[in-house]
Amino acid sequence: MMLARVIGRVWATAKNESLDGQKMLVLQPVDARGRATGRPVVALDAVGAGAGELVYYCRGYESSFPWLPGEMPTDFSVVGIIDQIDTAVTGDG
Repeated sequence: MMLARVIGRVWATAKNESLDGQKMLVLQPVDARGRATGRPVVALDAVGAGAGELVYYCRGYESSFPWLPGEMPTDFSVVGIIDQIDTAVTGDG
């Protein structure tokens, strides 16, 4: 799973039928300190996340798991909303 911040939402009138009623979010991947890493992605929302929230998401085949036994055409899915991150920095320099 990976961390991201919700930075937007996508509306699409022309889409696969199975996506009807599904919320699509724009995610900015971030590191454990909340700094942007990589390019934004579009993900289906399985947990009701909103703008500005820190979330964790999965990608690939596993991203369809929240909708089993149905099938969902998605590469990324939001599967959790993060309340807090505690990091320990070790003395490597």
